[in-house]
Amino acid sequence: MAQQDRTRLGETDGQLEDELERAFDRTLDEGEQRLHRPWREVLVTGFFGGTEVAVGVLAYLAVREATGSPLLGGLAFSIGFLALLLGRSELFTEGFLIPITTVAAKRASWGQLAKLWGGTLLANLVGGWVIMWLVMTGFPGLHARTISSAEHFAEAPLNARAFCLALLAGAVITLMTRMQHGTDSMSAKMVAAVAGAFLLAGLEMFHSILDSLIIFGALHIGGTPFGYLDWARWFGFTLVGNVVGGLLLVTMLRLVRGKDRLREERAKAERET
Repeated sequence: MAQQDRTRLGETDGQLEDELERAFDRTLDEGEQRLHRPWREVLVTGFFGGTEVAVGVLAYLAVREATGSPLLGGLAFSIGFLALLLGRSELFTEGFLIPITTVAAKRASWGQLAKLWGGTLLANLVGGWVIMWLVMTGFPGLHARTISSAEHFAEAPLNARAFCLALLAGAVITLMTRMQHGTDSMSAKMVAAVAGAFLLAGLEMFHSILDSLIIFGALHIGGTPFGYLDWARWFGFTLVGNVVGGLLLVTMLRLVRGKDRLREERAKAERET
């Protein structure tokens, strides 16, 4: 093949392959940075992630109260995901594609992955709990809407339908992460954030962090037919579904798609050690 044709087609099998290579490299570079953070940075970025999602929840509840439309509320919630993107904070369910790929490439250890997941999850919940107390104290007009929205999750039967909603939520947010790392355009990343928020909040999927903050808001108000034990039961069920959906429906398929590059990275890591 002539050099001119090769340049036109790209450095690999085609232009699409070149984009996938660059996306893979971006994923590994960011994964290394995130997984090698000390505990302090993991907890701080996770706490901010929880507070930013809580701001999105405030927007969601306000628009639901004003319009009665969950779809418009989902668009309003995108404020939270845009804040996560621009503020570079951390949400637990964003931590499937990038960290797993990095560990699979032997750029980080399973212990570092456990630290990232555990620290981020705890900090997300604490940060969101704090901000939701402020929201419920400052906006009493949203109390009725918050309780009704929380009942949809906290009192839901934990059946096949609920697990499917949790699976889809994990897949959607992991797909959002994949789309954002497939481009260098900030505008495209922001579109992906809005799309992910619209699906998750607008269709009322079961998302372990987002919906926990709505439940926390209702518990701050008091007088609910459910308590923290009911939340913990729902949260554990939903968390499993989110993880399975994010890992099996998106992350594992992405690893299969990039298996050759992954093999190269693993061999390189083994030579360096």
